[in-house]
Amino acid sequence: MEKRVQDYTQEILDTIRSNSSPAVMGSRLEDYHENDLADVLPLLTVPERCKLYRILDTDMLSDIFEYAESDNVAEYLEEMDVKKAASILSKMETDALAEVLQKLDKAKKKLLIELLDPEVRHDIEMIASFDEDEIGSRMTTNCIIIREDLNVKQAMSSLIDQAAKNDNISTIFVVNAQQKFYGAIDLKNLIIARRDETLEDLTVTSYPYVYAEEPINECIEELKDYSEDSIPVLDNDNRLLGVITSSNIIDLVDDEMGEDYAMFAGLTAEEDLKEPLKDSMKKRLPWLIILLGLGMLVSSVVGIFEQVVTTLPIIMTFQSLILDMAGNVGTQSLAVTIRVLMDESLTGKQKLQLVFKEMRIGFCNGLLLGVLSFAVIGLFIFLFKGKTMMFAFSVSACIGIALLLAMLISSAVGTCIPLFFKKIHIDPAVASGPLITTVNDLVAVVTFYGLSWLFLIEMLHLAG
Repeated sequence: MEKRVQDYTQEILDTIRSNSSPAVMGSRLEDYHENDLADVLPLLTVPERCKLYRILDTDMLSDIFEYAESDNVAEYLEEMDVKKAASILSKMETDALAEVLQKLDKAKKKLLIELLDPEVRHDIEMIASFDEDEIGSRMTTNCIIIREDLNVKQAMSSLIDQAAKNDNISTIFVVNAQQKFYGAIDLKNLIIARRDETLEDLTVTSYPYVYAEEPINECIEELKDYSEDSIPVLDNDNRLLGVITSSNIIDLVDDEMGEDYAMFAGLTAEEDLKEPLKDSMKKRLPWLIILLGLGMLVSSVVGIFEQVVTTLPIIMTFQSLILDMAGNVGTQSLAVTIRVLMDESLTGKQKLQLVFKEMRIGFCNGLLLGVLSFAVIGLFIFLFKGKTMMFAFSVSACIGIALLLAMLISSAVGTCIPLFFKKIHIDPAVASGPLITTVNDLVAVVTFYGLSWLFLIEMLHLAG
């Protein structure tokens, strides 16, 4: 039987809207997960939320806000006293806090930063110093850091002291006297080690790490290859600044997939329901202008073959068939290629094999559909258009061959364009579906009308 996640929304709403005393209500709400409480906040009225802010302590509110959308958290902070807002923000993880601060106006942001705990303010200013496309902008300082010259007893004492402020304790990071990253220790290994044992034998010195200034889209593949709970983030002097947690990695992968999907759809960035019309138009216009130019090129190519259209008007009936199939095949090849290119270790030989594989698939599918088109379209023209069998099957043969060639070439185009973008260090998702479709329209038009002119008019001298 399929398991279902319990929905506590109504229970939480009933609790908040009840006449229970603050102590009883607070005790009941503590039984629910912070994520469930975060989901309920948008459903409450402002007075109901203000009531909740007074009942719950800052620790619980900070945990709830970490699960809420950053846009919503910015709204909630406006509803409460600025000192309490700063107190809640001071207890949030630094990566979540940095994201919330980005959503506030400059005046409110400056005021809240001034009211943060000094240590938190320092961490936020450090994270804010990195560009939003650098991995350092997404790290958190919520981690345990100990010196490599301690023994196990001293390390445990340091762990206990830091655990009060940092709850990511499953992996302990080790630095040397200059605060340079030395390695990592699994908490379990530290617990079972002898008290007077040094950390040297417990420390994994080959532990993965990234540099804070590395672009997110370049190191995301590396981060995905590891199953660690936290990956250390270093500065250019190899000092440990913070960590990227597994939840951060999931968010980063989700963001990258969203951006790829947006570009695949012919957009320059993602957009959401709340985005202003002007901003959405700016994101779509660049691609639409490019595609408009390509569309004009396709139309002008059709004009070149005006003689074919006037001599054999029946050809126009089947133009959309060739164009649609070429576009579909190209988009399929594009999707497969982008998926394969996620493997950064692909060799030149393997990429060449991918091109030939897609072309073989395009040829085989084109051959089958070409034969089917030859038979079906030939019978259609002969039976319903009142043409001779010679005329009908000559036209259908031309259509079948054009379909085969268009699908073969389109599969090659759909594979080679993303490979080319990858080669010149541009995200292959930029080779979007609309671009591939338009290019393949051009291929299909030239193939279809070129064959019709050469085969039907020049060789067979057909007309009508």
